[in-house]
Amino acid sequence: MARLSNQLIVGVLGAFLIFYTFVYNIEPKIIYINTDGEPIDYSALAPLQKEQQWKTQQRENATFVSLARNSEMYQLVESIRRVEDRFNRKFHYDWVFLNDEPFSDEFKALTSSIVSGTAKYGLIPKEHWGYPDYIDQKKAKASRDKMKADNIIYGESESYRHMCRFESGFFFNHPLMLDYEWYWRVEPDVHIYCDVDYDLFKYMRENNKTYGFAISIHEFVKTIPTLWDTTKKFVEENPEVIAENNLIDFVSNDGGKSYNLCHFWSNFEIANMNFWRSDTYQKYFDYLDRSGGFFYERWGDAPVHSIAASLFLPKDQIHYFDDIGYRHGVYAQCPLNADLRYKNKCHCKPEDDFTFRGYSCGKQYFAAQGLVKPQEWVDYQ
Repeated sequence: MARLSNQLIVGVLGAFLIFYTFVYNIEPKIIYINTDGEPIDYSALAPLQKEQQWKTQQRENATFVSLARNSEMYQLVESIRRVEDRFNRKFHYDWVFLNDEPFSDEFKALTSSIVSGTAKYGLIPKEHWGYPDYIDQKKAKASRDKMKADNIIYGESESYRHMCRFESGFFFNHPLMLDYEWYWRVEPDVHIYCDVDYDLFKYMRENNKTYGFAISIHEFVKTIPTLWDTTKKFVEENPEVIAENNLIDFVSNDGGKSYNLCHFWSNFEIANMNFWRSDTYQKYFDYLDRSGGFFYERWGDAPVHSIAASLFLPKDQIHYFDDIGYRHGVYAQCPLNADLRYKNKCHCKPEDDFTFRGYSCGKQYFAAQGLVKPQEWVDYQ
C-alpha cells in the first residue's frame, strides 16, 4: 500500500510539472541523485555544451579529404583516429573519402564509425585516373622501365602517376568536394602529436592564408627533369600569372633560372580550393598535363602545388604550421619550444624534428619569408 501511495504521489507531481511547464513556458531544473543520495546539478555543464554547439555552428566550409584504397583501411583508420582525437572531436568537420574503385561496405562502416563529422564516399571518374588520348603510352612505359632500372622510388608505378595527376588537377573538382571551400588532406600512416585546440580552417580564413603545410623537403631531381623548364615556358607565355611579393626564393636560389627542388610535402596540406579552381592554376595544370610530364617523367603533386603556390600567391598567404606535431614515414615536424610542447600536450621528440635538417627546406622557407628561426633550432639541425 505504501509503495502504491508513493507511485501515486510521483504521478501527481509529474503531471503537475508537465502542466506548469506548458502553461508558464518555464524549463524545469532537473536534479540527479548520486549513489550517496546527494543531488547533482548538471546545469554547470551547460556552458561547455553551449561552447561545443557554438563551435559546430561556426564551422568553416571545410572538409578532410583522404585518397585511399580498401587495402589501406586500417592504416587510414589509425590516421583518422589521431586526427579526431587531437583536433576534430572538438569541431566535427566532414570527411570525404575518394577511391578509383568502389569502397567496400567494411571500409565505409569502419571509417564512418570513427569520424565525428559526416563521412562521404566518392568514386574517381575514369578520365581522371587514366591516360589522356594525347599521351603516347609506349613512350610512357619506356620511361617507367628506365626509372625502374635506375631504382627511382615509384619509378615503375602507373597508379602512382595517376594519383599524382589526380591530386594535381582534379580532386578539388570532384562532385563531393564542390560542396566545400577548404580541405585538410590526410593520408594513411600519419601521426598528429599535439593537441590542436583552435580551428585551423578558421585561422586560415581570418588571417588571409591560402596554403598551409607542416613539412618541406627536396624533390628527387630524376623524377622531374623538365618540370621547371615547362613552368618557365608557361610563365613566359602568361606573365600576368606571377603574383607580386611572391615566394619564388623558396623554390629558386637564382631568381627563377633554375629550380632548387624545394617543395611543401603535400601529404599534409590545408588549403583553399578556390586557388586550385582559379583560371591561373587551371591553365597551369592544363599546360603541364599537355606536356606529358606526369607520365613521361614522374611529376609529383607536391612540387606542382608548391611551385604554383610560390609563384602565383603573395608569400604572406602561405603558412607554416609549427605547432601541430606531424609525422609521415621517416620525416616529422615537432615543436622545438618546450613550453609549446607542454601546452599542447605533444608527445613527439624535438630530436626527431626535420625542419632544419640538411634535406629539409625549412631554412630556405624561413629565409624566403623573412622569418626568425626559433632560438632552439641550432640544437636540432
